[in-house]
Amino acid sequence: MRRVDLEHIIAASAQISDEVEFVVVGSQAILGSEPDPPPAMQRSMEADLYPRDAPEKAEEIEGSLGDGSLFFRTYGYYAHGVAPETVKAPHGWEERLVVVEVPPRVGSGKSSIARCLEAHDLVMAKCTRGEVRDWEFADEALRVRLVSLEVLLQRVDELPLEREHRDSIRRMLEARAD
Repeated sequence: MRRVDLEHIIAASAQISDEVEFVVVGSQAILGSEPDPPPAMQRSMEADLYPRDAPEKAEEIEGSLGDGSLFFRTYGYYAHGVAPETVKAPHGWEERLVVVEVPPRVGSGKSSIARCLEAHDLVMAKCTRGEVRDWEFADEALRVRLVSLEVLLQRVDELPLEREHRDSIRRMLEARAD
């Protein structure tokens, strides 16, 4: 997915939900911090999001713009409506969201806003999931210096997880310093 694709999803979500601001929390939130990330970080066809002021409308967006929808079949990417509770990012992540202003689409005078997880918070959220693809995403972000290992390590203790899980993430990150 490219930045223009994310903006398209946000604009379409605004039309569907009649909301203006959206929080983007999945891997494609990287497009907020880095409009042109490496191809390895743009592989996902979905943008995980919810309307900031009406998260319950995420289902409505998913139904209209989700996997298998006409929108997906037409454009090759889609919106995945999520709930705010799905975000497992370091404490304070909401204050660090990166704002992307989405200009109005043709035929609509309505602009919208995407608030994307900041790159370090995004990588930490990916690390909490711990799947191979999540660590590959983290490795790529480190490799191209979109994130700093030092900052990631500082934020481990701010994760809303049990101590054992945080310790495991810390060890995995420290192994990347070698």
